[in-house]
Amino acid sequence: MQKINTIGVLTSGGDAPGMNAAVRAVVRTAKYYGMRVMTINKGYLGLVNGYIKEAGAGDVSDIINRGGTVLQTARCPEFKDIDVIRKAITVAHSYGIEGLVVVGGDGSFRGAKDLSLEGMPTIGIPGTIDNDIACSDYTIGFDTAVNTAAQSVDKLRDTSSSHRRCNVVEVMGRNSGMIALNVAIATGAEAVLIPEMDFDLEKDLIKPIKDGVNRNKSHFIIIKAEGFNFDGDLEKTIEEQTGVETRTTKLGHVQRGGSPSVKDRVVSSQLGSRAVELLKEGIGNRIVAVKNDKIYDIDIVEALNMKNTVRQDMLDLSKVLSI
Repeated sequence: MQKINTIGVLTSGGDAPGMNAAVRAVVRTAKYYGMRVMTINKGYLGLVNGYIKEAGAGDVSDIINRGGTVLQTARCPEFKDIDVIRKAITVAHSYGIEGLVVVGGDGSFRGAKDLSLEGMPTIGIPGTIDNDIACSDYTIGFDTAVNTAAQSVDKLRDTSSSHRRCNVVEVMGRNSGMIALNVAIATGAEAVLIPEMDFDLEKDLIKPIKDGVNRNKSHFIIIKAEGFNFDGDLEKTIEEQTGVETRTTKLGHVQRGGSPSVKDRVVSSQLGSRAVELLKEGIGNRIVAVKNDKIYDIDIVEALNMKNTVRQDMLDLSKVLSI
């Protein structure tokens, strides 16, 4: 394989705390090995339009602790078009770029796969708070997002207790319940509602609240994943069937913000550095990921074909602890 001397790095899709740490690791690892690095602003849109500049080690100073992405991100729906992909490669070559690092989620990886298949060696780094990349036990931003959500729920519990209410707290995660499940366990929620579970209204939601009322419990917390669909008015249903006043709080995009946790900074640094090491040897069409607390790499096509699942033991634990 022909070794690569100049690489590009971009962040794509939703931002996630730790993306900056990954970019920093890519730039500094590349410079350590004597490689040139080009940073690409606004994701694939910037790659197509040439929002590209060379970066040195000093250009990524003081970003490891910053949330969001200093490279910014943008939607580029036209990147599914093969002609647009080929144009992006032509633009990349005009800047001397011989390989790419893409930090993002599964949508970003589909773009990375297409780039690789068209001859541009590309490495994907899982960067999404949803933790829904099947090939990786962990994705950049998840730990920070879970901690942000848990801290918010702890504060909601105070006011919920003061008013003897039930609070339904909606957290992010798209079609994944990983954030919701972990937050539910961490905050002692009475129930968790996620798209991956078989839902029984009486058993999974109404009974835990009624049991609490019978124990003179003063408040209730229900964690709901944004991807969980309920046919009806959840607040009204809870109030009518339990007699407990209910309010809904959507935490929203606050979960994407904030300074990344130590775990997100460290894992991002490991993944970014490994991505460069692969490209240095001319290896592309891979995703660097975490499996059993170790960094490894896997073929992009194989990774995209893997189905994401929620851990049943964690779901069982949430039910055991919610009694």
